[in-house]
Amino acid sequence: MIVDGNRAADRAIELVLAYYAAFNRGDWEGMLARLDPEVAHDINQGARETGKVAFAAFLARMNRCYREQLRDIVVMANQEGTRVAAEYVVHGEYLANDTGLPPAHGQKYVLPGGAFFDVEDGAITRITNYYNLEDWIAQVSA
Repeated sequence: MIVDGNRAADRAIELVLAYYAAFNRGDWEGMLARLDPEVAHDINQGARETGKVAFAAFLARMNRCYREQLRDIVVMANQEGTRVAAEYVVHGEYLANDTGLPPAHGQKYVLPGGAFFDVEDGAITRITNYYNLEDWIAQVSA
């Protein structure tokens, strides 16, 4: 297989990898720049939020409560480059209490996760995140 950035799947994979590179740098503006203005964000075991404004608020909460890095990222796309899947391992630290979750006091955690994306016209139009919340709670409650 030749990956040269000319195929739609290559471009979609590059988009998602750039999104995650921005995440790992703490570059929230870089993440937002890769999103469609009406992006749909399906929060793990939560509701769907719509739009960059809602996503920016989500990032602000995440930045306040957690310090995370994604490692071992693997990204795959369909041939048309419209659907993308990612798998990764989250290495994090729980910094401040998050609503409905155990108290924070700097607990570290390592958690596998995944996400699904829709891509249209070079922008991410949907992000659906998955991880095992019970595993995370067990790790930060120990």
